[in-house]
Order: sequence, then C-alpha cells, then structure tokens
Amino acid sequence: HVQLVESGGGSVQAGESLRLSCAASGYSYGSFCMGWFRQTPGKEREGVAVIGFGGVTNYADSVQGRFTISRDHARNTLYLQMISLKPEDTAVYYCAAAPSQTWRQCSRMTRGDFGYWGQGTQVTVS
Repeated sequence: HVQLVESGGGSVQAGESLRLSCAASGYSYGSFCMGWFRQTPGKEREGVAVIGFGGVTNYADSVQGRFTISRDHARNTLYLQMISLKPEDTAVYYCAAAPSQTWRQCSRMTRGDFGYWGQGTQVTVS
C-alpha cells in the first residue's frame, strides 16, 4: 500500500521561505519518479517540480530559480525548498509518485501519469 504524507505547509509573508516534506512508504521509493504539484480553487492541478531516479530535476517556469526539489533515499523522503515566495505561490501542494517512468515521461509533469498522491498541505503567502 503506497502512502505519501506531506508536511511543512503554513502561512508566510512574501519573500520568505518554506520547506515541504513528503514521507513515502509502501513501495520501492528509489525507482519512482517523484513530484510536487499545486492547486488553487477553480484551477487545474499543475506540476511544480519533478525528480527522477538519479536526481535529475525539472521545474515549472514560474518557480525556476526559487524552488528546489530533492530526495533523501535513506529516509524515503521528498522535499521542496521554496524561497522568495510570492502571493501567487499560494495553493495546496501535493506530493505525487509515478512508478516505472522514463525521465522523458517524468519531466513532462503530467498529472495523469502520477498514480499516487498525498493529502496535500496548504501554503499561503501574503
């Protein structure tokens, strides 16, 4: 049973930082494409960042240079370090996992390719 549990959300002022964590269990963590998505009311869930098996990463243009995705294999944990936060970053952030993907597939950050999701954590920037 695959389980993803996010933590680290909260309310911050513009320009501040947050780090989100996602604890993963129930599968061969290292073989999965992992990612962060976000969603605001009335909008589609959008890809923010993804990381492949070997640590290669890809980011949405809107967060490039401000967000960093990383993974700790020993702790089966995914992270999203967010700096210089903007009000438009306000959203519910979701951790997601996709098994057995090529990097080409993973890098596209297509929501439908990710079969496992966490419950989400709210990030509010004012």
